[in-house]
Amino acid sequence: MRSETAPAIRLEDYQPPVYRIEKVHLTVKLDPAETEVVATLSVARQADVQAGTPLVLDGDELSLRELKLNGEVLPDDGYTVSPGKLEIHAPPSKSFDLKITTQINPEANTKLMGLYRSSGTYCTQCEAEGFRRITYFLDRPDVLAIYTTRVEAPKTDCPVLLANGNLMEKGDIDGTDRHYALWHDPHPKPAYLFALVAGNLAQVPNRFTTASDKKVDLNIYVEHGNEGLCSWAMDSLKRSMKWDEDVFGREYDLDVFNIVAVSDFNMGAMENKGLNIFNDKYVLADPETATDQDYANIEAVIAHEYFHNWTGNRITCRDWFQLCLKEGLTVFRDQEFTSDMRSRPVKRITDVRLLKTHQFPEDAGPLAHPVRPRVYHEINNFYTATVYEKGAEVVRMLKTVLGDEGFHRGLDLYFDRHDGEATTIEAFLTCFEDTNGTDLSQFALWYEQAGTPVVSVASAYDADRQTYSLSLSQEIPPVPGQRSSKPAVIPLRFGLLGPDGKDMHATSASGINISGDVLLMEKSRHEITFSGVSSQPVLSLLRAFSAPVRIDQKFATADLQFLAARDNDPFNRWQAVQSLAMQELVRLTGTIRHGELGAPADGVVSVFGAVLNDQNLDPALKALALTLPSEADIAQEIGKNVDPDAILAARKQLRQAIARQFHGALRAAALEFAPRGDYSPDAETAGKRALSNRAAYYYAVSNTEDAAQFTWDRFSSADNMTDRLAGLMLLVHDHMPGETAALDLYLSRHEKTSLAMDKWFMVQATAPGDGTLATIKSLFSHPLYDATNPNRVRALLQSFATGNATQFARPDGAGFELVAESVLEIDKRNPQVASRLLTSFRSWRALDANRCALAESTLMKISSCEDLSRDSRDIIDRTLQ
Repeated sequence: MRSETAPAIRLEDYQPPVYRIEKVHLTVKLDPAETEVVATLSVARQADVQAGTPLVLDGDELSLRELKLNGEVLPDDGYTVSPGKLEIHAPPSKSFDLKITTQINPEANTKLMGLYRSSGTYCTQCEAEGFRRITYFLDRPDVLAIYTTRVEAPKTDCPVLLANGNLMEKGDIDGTDRHYALWHDPHPKPAYLFALVAGNLAQVPNRFTTASDKKVDLNIYVEHGNEGLCSWAMDSLKRSMKWDEDVFGREYDLDVFNIVAVSDFNMGAMENKGLNIFNDKYVLADPETATDQDYANIEAVIAHEYFHNWTGNRITCRDWFQLCLKEGLTVFRDQEFTSDMRSRPVKRITDVRLLKTHQFPEDAGPLAHPVRPRVYHEINNFYTATVYEKGAEVVRMLKTVLGDEGFHRGLDLYFDRHDGEATTIEAFLTCFEDTNGTDLSQFALWYEQAGTPVVSVASAYDADRQTYSLSLSQEIPPVPGQRSSKPAVIPLRFGLLGPDGKDMHATSASGINISGDVLLMEKSRHEITFSGVSSQPVLSLLRAFSAPVRIDQKFATADLQFLAARDNDPFNRWQAVQSLAMQELVRLTGTIRHGELGAPADGVVSVFGAVLNDQNLDPALKALALTLPSEADIAQEIGKNVDPDAILAARKQLRQAIARQFHGALRAAALEFAPRGDYSPDAETAGKRALSNRAAYYYAVSNTEDAAQFTWDRFSSADNMTDRLAGLMLLVHDHMPGETAALDLYLSRHEKTSLAMDKWFMVQATAPGDGTLATIKSLFSHPLYDATNPNRVRALLQSFATGNATQFARPDGAGFELVAESVLEIDKRNPQVASRLLTSFRSWRALDANRCALAESTLMKISSCEDLSRDSRDIIDRTLQ
């Protein structure tokens, strides 16, 4: 365990490596406890580096067995070695071969970083710094090498032997029960993209023909018995490959593309060149065990990892500060793919909900950091919503600012200019500057400044002059390490709606740069005047969520109702409904905290009825519009002195009011939109199911005579996981009759399917009510709870800490204590899982005084532990700062 506080790594201190590693030949002789790794490295000193400069290689818990330089054993005084570092004191020539033999124990590697063995399968995870757990190496992303990998293992235990690139040869090893496979990747890559898998796995083959008529073998490897669960993943892969050719002109570049699904994996998936390794939840699916959301996630993650072949692999990051260069850009690409495969408005709303729920709180709390951070202690902790989701929003803004053609010109140049390189944000932006003749230095502030800009809006209409005045100002509230900020470039899509709900067109406008329907903010304040506006408009601002900002605008309720009913921008129509609901939920929370009697406003309730009865709305969009702001969203809106119990009570009040007033229409919708016939995960059918289940969500609390029976019948008769899980959550979360029977019935049906059982644990962990804590403690000893499996830990503990605010932030502090005890126990074997669980405390300062004090006391107890991992130490220190 690395218990010391890691030194700060700063962007400004970056120095190129003094040596290059041009070729890597690995021989990995697999054994559960004593795997031998022989790494032959072709090393070259950089031209401007002085002869005799030491070569320092990274390691992590390694055991050196032999060291040779140019075929000769290196004398003891020629190097120093420790489990974490190997230094060759004075390499004798400008270029040389270094042969390093190490021994590692995959079976004991509970961190699931480097090479590990789980459930009989050998697997690797090398991003960000896992390759140094396999052999000593210059483990940094700007060292690109050609890899050839020979894998050896017993044929009976590991009939499948995989590594990066193309298979060159395979065969038996004479006189043994072992065999080998030799893989070669002709494309230079950093060590973090190295991959190896070996085990007794089933193969699901297919083939894809590229635009240039190249035949590519596609394979998905899974545990035996799961072959029938791969069809959607394979279909998603083939559609991803075709779409990347059609939209971005990117063709696949190897003879084979392999995917392996494993159950024990810290991350969602990993884009290793030619050998993508996936958490099996993002590969395996059938209607019995996977929800519509699971299918959508598989489609998106398969696409994301495939798209990394160009945005991440062919062009990679110079250093880890540039992480958003591959992740933000690739998230943008997978979002565009899903938008083309499904519904663009629905996808946009879904992505923004994720951004607001995960990234906005990150930007407003102690873990805030820029899209490109300038300092880190532990890089594993910077795989964040800011890097991924906000990073994607920055790329989307670039496309909005430059236009479709300008954006694609710049991206094409980026692919041509930097193919085969490890590069930077500056180089990325320069491509767009060069192809569009523009200066993006101010736009680059989006990569440098933390925090979410707040755009304040005020407006006035002069009927005599027929002018509409708009005042816009921007400011980023202070965040840790950043007390002030500079004005950013903020593209705001807008419309001026007339009484008929159609966009009005002014004869002229002044005070800001306007391109089409985009107001381009470039200063702290803009005073804008639209002339020739014949009647007072209703402003529709930030259409399609054109920038990751908060809008501070005092809307009249009537204007929000008008936008909710008439705005022709689907996103802003949804946003208007959400804003009305949010205003009411904040008001109700306040009345409940003050012990006052109150009821939801009829006008707000009626808006939900109008949405429900609107025959022109797409079912998926209607389901989203009928979804109330989450408890986390409401807490974020309140901002300080937050009482989770009052928020939950307010949300229940509004839900019940909607249910009672429209129970007939809700019951009818729940029945009408339930798809008939065989299950399909396509967007249209999934949208109908979503609306049916959203209507049932309200009907369950309608106080009608058959509500409980109606809910039970939907659960017990469900022929797919989407409907079954929706019914189970209602029965358990609303503590309806049949709650225990439903859990037992689900368990008996799915106890042999791990991914389905993750949902069973999650439902119980997120149930509001004082009994949840006892339930979780009892589930720790359940035969199906595995504390070493990241998916199971996330299903029970992460779900509790992030999705059950009233019980995590209990006024007695017991929820905090439960998570803290779990963090300390998990941290000993898997620091990455522990540190991510710790991030659930990120908004602790926003809680009311009692809860805030309890959270701080709990965090201090964690901080006082001397053997805390570097991953968790980094999070706890930043959370307490």
